[in-house]
Amino acid sequence: MGNQMTEMLKGTLEGIVLAVLAVRPAYGYQITARLREEGFSDLVEGTVYALLVRIEQRGLVDVEKVPSEKGPPRKVYSLNAQGREQLEEFWRTWSFLAERIEQLHTDSTDSTDSTDEGEQ
Repeated sequence: MGNQMTEMLKGTLEGIVLAVLAVRPAYGYQITARLREEGFSDLVEGTVYALLVRIEQRGLVDVEKVPSEKGPPRKVYSLNAQGREQLEEFWRTWSFLAERIEQLHTDSTDSTDSTDEGEQ
């Protein structure tokens, strides 16, 4: 991922992980694998695990330890009511920003097009 993508992802990863957990409970590796399937191929597992610790501490998820066939029990994260509220706020904020960014993009494209036409 380019540096710009990495920086943008830092600000949105919590909401993205909450969205994954809104579909179904999962443990860290499953979340990372799902995000990689969605195109976040350079995402480091440690980044997801650190985020899971933070959202657990903030009370956005419930955690259940389930036995693992290999090694220690796995922590399975599920979105709780507080996490759902946080996810709803994330989507409201995302929509607000996306609309404004798209308008700026459209305005800048229109401006570039009209400048190009004037030069011909």
